[in-house]
Amino acid sequence: MNNNLKVIYEDNHIIVVEKIVNIPSQADKTGDEDMLSLIKAYLKEKYNKPGNVYLGLVHRLDRPVGGVMVFAKTSKAASRLSEEVRNKTFQKKYLVICNGKMEKEKDTLVDYLWKDEKKNTSYVVKPTKKNAKQAILDYEVLKYDKEQDLSVLKINLHTGRHHQIRVQLSSRMHAIYGDNKYHGRGAGTGICLWAYKLTIVHPVTKEQMTFKDLPEQKGMWKLLK
Repeated sequence: MNNNLKVIYEDNHIIVVEKIVNIPSQADKTGDEDMLSLIKAYLKEKYNKPGNVYLGLVHRLDRPVGGVMVFAKTSKAASRLSEEVRNKTFQKKYLVICNGKMEKEKDTLVDYLWKDEKKNTSYVVKPTKKNAKQAILDYEVLKYDKEQDLSVLKINLHTGRHHQIRVQLSSRMHAIYGDNKYHGRGAGTGICLWAYKLTIVHPVTKEQMTFKDLPEQKGMWKLLK
């Protein structure tokens, strides 16, 4: 098991961690270690718990993506946080480094996406296509590096579609750096997409809480300086 778990916040009801890059949010067909199992093992050891440890998965991040994730330590917390996700009071913000200069400093992107289950790939399609789902995000340009021809964006998701940020940007010729799947430059360097900010209403205290976690400034992430 990976022991590099970074805990950002923990109480009796929730645990907030940094999702490790290239580790899936939950177990998948690869059989590789996953965040859910990793945190369960951490809790079991920390509190010397016998038997199975309860941990609720409330939301996911794509396997190559790192950043802030919250998990529920009780079924009540899981239910209430899941309700927040459905009601869109659960706010996730991302940092992205993508190709080229954006046409506008701020904008809202609206598309319809369709997921090809066999290829695990999503595409921008016409709204009339069967099983197409609307995808909406806002972006703001934080920086443009002329030498690298790369833009640093802050992104607010309004919908949580499969590979949404990656597909919406790639379809506009602004593929994310390191995103091989959607034609990004920098193959093999790791995708420059990071969940840096999470705002929730605590499932028990009802306090609004915001957690931040920035990527390590190496590779193209040095552009954040």
